[in-house]
Amino acid sequence: MSRPPLPTPRATGQWQGYRWMPLWAAPIAAIPVADWFLPPNIHLAHLLVIPLALAAAFADIRRTAATALLALVALIAAGAERHTLTTENVLVQMLSLVLFSTLLLIATRLREQHQRRLAVVRQVSEAAQSVLLRPLPRRAGSVSLASTYVAAETEARIGGDLYALVRASGTTRLIIGDARGKGLGAIGDIETVLGAFRFNAHGHSTLSGLASALESDVCWDLGQSHRGDPDEWPGEHFVTAAVLEIPDDQSCARLISFGHLPPLLLHGRHVTPLEVSVPAPPLGLGALTETEYAPLTFRFTPGDRLVLYTDGVTEARDRMGSFYPLVERVTAWADQRPDALVRRIGADLRAHTGGPLGDDMALIVLQHEGALVRARISENRWAS
Repeated sequence: MSRPPLPTPRATGQWQGYRWMPLWAAPIAAIPVADWFLPPNIHLAHLLVIPLALAAAFADIRRTAATALLALVALIAAGAERHTLTTENVLVQMLSLVLFSTLLLIATRLREQHQRRLAVVRQVSEAAQSVLLRPLPRRAGSVSLASTYVAAETEARIGGDLYALVRASGTTRLIIGDARGKGLGAIGDIETVLGAFRFNAHGHSTLSGLASALESDVCWDLGQSHRGDPDEWPGEHFVTAAVLEIPDDQSCARLISFGHLPPLLLHGRHVTPLEVSVPAPPLGLGALTETEYAPLTFRFTPGDRLVLYTDGVTEARDRMGSFYPLVERVTAWADQRPDALVRRIGADLRAHTGGPLGDDMALIVLQHEGALVRARISENRWAS
């Protein structure tokens, strides 16, 4: 979930300059040496612009200037060894090289300024996205968790998928969802759902009450946010979601689905999709029909795992157009712990698509740890 801080353009340019400097300096130094052995009618001085252009494209302005100076020295050396340094041909070449180097230095300076501005914008975006989509803890109540998130926009940290976790009154409440659309254009709707969930998760003792308040707040907020847009009709914006509640002291869990994909329950090596017989409409569309938010209660015992995901996982296609077989893969890896299972699915998903994902993807794996942890503690105390 977390990413390392973005490098500044200055640090990046220095690293690239040191890495590639020998490749630029070597051909520049080789040109006067080659001229010593070549016939008088063959000149290689015009090739000096190639390493100079490469330096301007990849290095910072200081190393570009050093490369330009080195190229000028090489041109002078080539002219001196052939005793043509004061001829009009060599003087024109020197003047052309100086003018070309000046233009490249100006372009390099503009590129560095643009990179600095872009780095600042990216860092601000990273900070804002980190606040909006907070990393999930590795442990919450009686469950351990692992998660991953891949945005369709390569430069973005989040897109049209969401998840959040709240601890409230001895329970762990979790939401995973998928907004209509993808990428950065859906962030406003994501903020609406996450804010409503975090606010209401503490104020309702039942999952049904939470679901009703969540739909009410999201429907109102989406209506306010997109009111007056002539290109959209009411109900254009909605979010599919699954809301889960796991009590600390019970071997069960409760689920309400707002038209979301069914979570996968792993009991031993058996994988069961948790299909809800009458799912609620997606968040934002609840006003179109009368809905009773009756949760699906299912057994969730120590050692069991839950796999929550968005359609960016199941609708990822390979080169032949085949969807990713999540249930088949999870069945084969049902004995993996959450962190290992998330890594395994993520790597296999990238191998399946053979490239970047076409949609945002969120994946969460939970494992019930309550009784297992207590049993291990008791065993350790008895052994000591």
